Amino acid sequence: MHIGFLTPEYPHPKLGASGGLGTSIKNLVEALTAENVKVTVFVYGQKEDEIFTEKGINFHRIKQRRTPFLTWFTYRKYLQNYLNRVAETEHIGLIEAPDWTGITAFMKLHVPLVIRFHGSDAYFCHLEGRKQKRKNFWFEKMAVQSAKAFIAPTTFAGNLSKEIFNIPEKPIQTIHYGLKLSNFNNPRPADFETGVLLYIGTIIRKKGVLELPGIFKKVLSKYPTAKLILIGNDSPDIQTNSPSTRKILEEKLEPSVRAKVQYLGKIPYEEVQNHIRKAHVCLFPTFAETLGMVTIESMALQKPVVNSNIGWANELIEDGISGFLVHPKDHDLYAERITTLLSKPELCREMGKNARHQVEAKFDIQKAVQQNIQFYRGIAKR
Repeated sequence: MHIGFLTPEYPHPKLGASGGLGTSIKNLVEALTAENVKVTVFVYGQKEDEIFTEKGINFHRIKQRRTPFLTWFTYRKYLQNYLNRVAETEHIGLIEAPDWTGITAFMKLHVPLVIRFHGSDAYFCHLEGRKQKRKNFWFEKMAVQSAKAFIAPTTFAGNLSKEIFNIPEKPIQTIHYGLKLSNFNNPRPADFETGVLLYIGTIIRKKGVLELPGIFKKVLSKYPTAKLILIGNDSPDIQTNSPSTRKILEEKLEPSVRAKVQYLGKIPYEEVQNHIRKAHVCLFPTFAETLGMVTIESMALQKPVVNSNIGWANELIEDGISGFLVHPKDHDLYAERITTLLSKPELCREMGKNARHQVEAKFDIQKAVQQNIQFYRGIAKR
């Protein structure tokens, strides 16, 4: 079996910036390769064309091509022809693509198309309660219509996407993202920097970062030695048109609170793990996710997590056992859960241990890859 992945991002020095979508694809691609499944990764929107092979995985960098008119259409057709040509010569059995931006709209592929619901613009607009541009919905709707089957990282994400796009009776399989657990070790979970709270993710409104000033102020009133560390790229704010969400966040911080907040920006992935290990508690007050890679990565490193309680999160965490689930707008309860953990070391250790067990049971890539292979076999062109 030979699987092709079409993606805008993938964690590799040659391929530019990547987030949770790229990480989840990389984890799966490497696990498939280890199971002797041939994989080709097509990364579009690149600065130049290049084909290379690394660790048994074929990579195609596909340059962004612009035309005087309708680039959104002509580039998709270029990608279609490129994919069909490689699929024929390399005997690719199916192509998997993300739902985001509806990149496969207008494509007529010669092999079955599987769309994975990493999170469409329509999905995030629905969760955030904001209006989506008609063109964006049209692209994503057309892409969904051309797919033969779908994979969702949580049942919540699959059901909501089905409702949004009015998907007919086509297979939607829930297969959680997986982690290579051997890459997530914390030999001394009882060793951490007391009072350090850690947020990892894009500095953007939908991730709940603008709730952190209010929450953290309440934490400091009970635990004045606490410190908040933020890791991730800054981004524009769609609601205010500000070029920097970080600036909005800082303006919400009172001077006495601001002194206890440290922004580290985007840092290497290996360093992120070190910060997770050193953190006392990890915070993810997000309003919009399909699953949340950094949440399960923190859990794998035996960290107590205070997470959003919206939809998908209930499939990640057992509230009060493997983490806490709180609505991001409930600042009082969110802060209370944090201070409870800060004041109870035994609870932190027990919750961290349970979090690791939860990840081993539900998010082990060795289990997820077998589910993916079984699903692909039912779809792939023979």
